[in-house]
Amino acid sequence: STQSRSSAASDVYKRQDLLQLAKKQPELSHLDVDMRHLFSTWFNRGFLVLRPINWESPAHILEKIIAYEAVHTIESWDDLRRRLQPTDRRCFAFFHPSMPNEPLVFVEVALTQGIPNSIQTVLSDDREMINSEDADTAVFYSISNCQAGLAGISLGNSLIKQVVADLTQELPVLKTFVTLSPIPTLMQWLDETGRRSDVGDNETLRKVAANYLLCAKNNSGRPYDPVARFHLGNGALIHAVHTGADLSANGVAQSGGAMVNYLYNLTKISHNHEQFVTKKKIAASKEVRALSASADI
Repeated sequence: STQSRSSAASDVYKRQDLLQLAKKQPELSHLDVDMRHLFSTWFNRGFLVLRPINWESPAHILEKIIAYEAVHTIESWDDLRRRLQPTDRRCFAFFHPSMPNEPLVFVEVALTQGIPNSIQTVLSDDREMINSEDADTAVFYSISNCQAGLAGISLGNSLIKQVVADLTQELPVLKTFVTLSPIPTLMQWLDETGRRSDVGDNETLRKVAANYLLCAKNNSGRPYDPVARFHLGNGALIHAVHTGADLSANGVAQSGGAMVNYLYNLTKISHNHEQFVTKKKIAASKEVRALSASADI
């Protein structure tokens, strides 16, 4: 009903306020337990609606894509057009019947030939576009959660799997599904461990970044890096590490410009996920393991 839809949306915004208040008043955190359980039921995959976002989408939706982009800032409407209009670009978002005009989470996809090693290449103004039928790789280069009130409610996992399924049906020529992901806490970790001064050049940074992704753990024994936890928990594999891959001010500040490809091998996702969840085992390519082993830290 309209009333229940309104209530659900209202509760999302109430939880957003609650989470902000709990940062200063930790005793309020217990109030979130029931709300989080309720949201995990309301916003489960069965109720989510996947919609493609393109240049013909309603303006009020496009405005929110610009506003909610959390990984690579969309600088202007022209910038948004470059990400949505070309035949080798895709964008998908999950919506919920209770919030039909609010994207919950969205992913931007580049269709490419081969796996890219920098975001500059993907987002370049003068890049050479290709026909979607000529692509062999789908690159998930930005995943943004839109609703702060849904923090901790797993949406990205379902989004990636559904987009992979849809793209496979639309473009059977696609053989490789990868991300081009930030390493947002690499420099923070190097500072905390007193190792930043050990990184003197790109090759050293590449080795250190590989070692960080494989070996740096949080208090629960999971990867220290939140993006790594997300993709590895989804069953992805750490495929390759690149330096000079994100030369934006934010990219350099967070990771020294390093980025990583997580590979979604459709035949191994379930196995990788099971190994990660039950044994905390990280799936990684031989190249990444060799890089990590050669890191002198």
